[in-house]
Amino acid sequence: MSEIKELKEKLMMKERKGTSTVSKEELDLANNFCIDYKKFLDKSRTEREAVKYAVALAKENGFTEFEQDKKYNPGDRVYIVNRNKAVGLAVIGKNGTKNGVKLSIAHIDSPRIDIKPNPLYEDNGLALLKTHYYGGIKKYQWTTIPLSLYGTVVKTDGSKVEIAVGDKDDDECFVITDLLPHLDREQATKTMNKAFTGEQLNVLVGSQAVDDSDEKDLVALNVMKILNERYGITEGDFLSAELSFVPSYKTRDVGFDRSLIGGYGHDDRCCAYPALMAAIDTKTPESTVITYLTDKEETGSDGNTGMQSDFLRYFIYDLAKADGEEGYRVLSKSKCLSADVNAAFDPTYSSAYEIKNASFINEGVVISKYTGHGGKYDTSDASAEYMGEIRSMLNKNNIKWQIGELGKVDIGGGGTIAKYVANMNVDVIDLGVAVLCMHAPFEIISKFDIYMAYKAFYALFND
Repeated sequence: MSEIKELKEKLMMKERKGTSTVSKEELDLANNFCIDYKKFLDKSRTEREAVKYAVALAKENGFTEFEQDKKYNPGDRVYIVNRNKAVGLAVIGKNGTKNGVKLSIAHIDSPRIDIKPNPLYEDNGLALLKTHYYGGIKKYQWTTIPLSLYGTVVKTDGSKVEIAVGDKDDDECFVITDLLPHLDREQATKTMNKAFTGEQLNVLVGSQAVDDSDEKDLVALNVMKILNERYGITEGDFLSAELSFVPSYKTRDVGFDRSLIGGYGHDDRCCAYPALMAAIDTKTPESTVITYLTDKEETGSDGNTGMQSDFLRYFIYDLAKADGEEGYRVLSKSKCLSADVNAAFDPTYSSAYEIKNASFINEGVVISKYTGHGGKYDTSDASAEYMGEIRSMLNKNNIKWQIGELGKVDIGGGGTIAKYVANMNVDVIDLGVAVLCMHAPFEIISKFDIYMAYKAFYALFND
C-alpha cells in the first residue's frame, strides 16, 4: 500500500460498496430474518392489526400483561396495550430502572384512505364511499389499484365488529377510479395537487340495485343490505367506526436477485418489526429494555395513542416506582433509538438528494442525527456525545451503518417521533431503514438493511 493510500485509508470515509463485502452467512441471516418480517407486514395492515400481531408474538415468547404495583424480577417479560393501537414490550433488567431504561420506539401507522363518518352515497347507478386520506400521500398513486377494507365498527349497544376484506384470494376488493387518457386533456394541464383532490378519492363499492322498485338509492341500499347480513351493522354505525382502505398488494421479493422487499407499510413497520424482535430476543439485560410501537405518527403524533401522549411516560414511571426510583430521574438517564425510516437515494430522481449525505439501499442501517426541514425545524438534533456513543456501539457489534438526510436542505425534510422522547430529557437519535418510494402504496426496502436494524436494536438492549 502506497503512503497516500495508507493515509487515505486511515483518515477518509470508506467508499460505498453495498453488500459486496458482506459474507454469505450474514446475507443468509438477513434473508431468513425477512421471511417472518414479510408475514408480519401482510398481517399488519393497520395499527390495530399490528398490535394484535405483536401481542400474539409476545405471548408466544413468554410475555405477560403488565400489572401496576406488581414487583417484577430480572428477566421478567411484560407487555402493555394502549387502546388497541399502541403496544409496549419490556424485559426487566438486572439493575431494573436504576440506571435508566433502554428504549426503541417506532410507529405502526402508515398512510392510507379512511372513510368519512357519513360515507355512503349513490350516483348514477354506482355506490361509493367518501373518504379522508390519512397521512402524506401522492393522491394519484391511490387510484386504479385494488384496495382492502380494514377496521372496527362499534354499535350503540357497545358491541364491536371487526372488518377485514380484500386480502384473501377469493375476497372482493375496492377501487378509486380515474379518468381515461382519452378524456383527460383538462386534467393533464393541472398541477398534481389540483388534478387529484381529496374529495375525488371516492371508493367504488357496488353497482347492483337491491330490486327494481321505484325507490331511490337502491344500489347503496344493496350495499347496506350486504353489510347488514354479513356484519349486522346499519348505515348509522358508520358514525362510530374506524374503517380504512389499504392496498391489497401482497408483500413480494423484488429483483432477479430477490434482495429487496416490496410491500405496503414499510414506513414504519420495517423498523417496528426488528425493534419488536430485539425485545423478544433479549433475555436478562443489565438495564430494563422497552420496545414501544405507537400510533398517529403520520398525522403529527397527537392524541392519546400518539407519541405525544403520556402513556409511555406513565409506563416508565410505573416500572420506576416498582424499583423505588423516581420516574423523572429514570428518564434523564435513559437511552433511545427512534426507529424510523429515511429516504433511499433514487438515481432516477437524483436532483432531489444531496448525495454526500443521502442514504442508500444495501448500505446498512441509517443514522439521522436530526430530521426536520429547512433550518432544522421540528427536530431534536442528537448531541455529538450521543452520536459518538451510537457510532461506537455499531462498530463494536459489526453492524453496517450509514448517515442520511431526507433530501436537499431547502426541498426536503420530514419529522419523526424522536423529538417527543427528547422532550422527556432522554438521549435519542433516529436510526432506521432506507426506503424507496416512501409513502407510496408499494414501498421498497433491502433485506440486508432491515436485518442491520434488528442488530442495532439488539445491541442497544444488550451492549
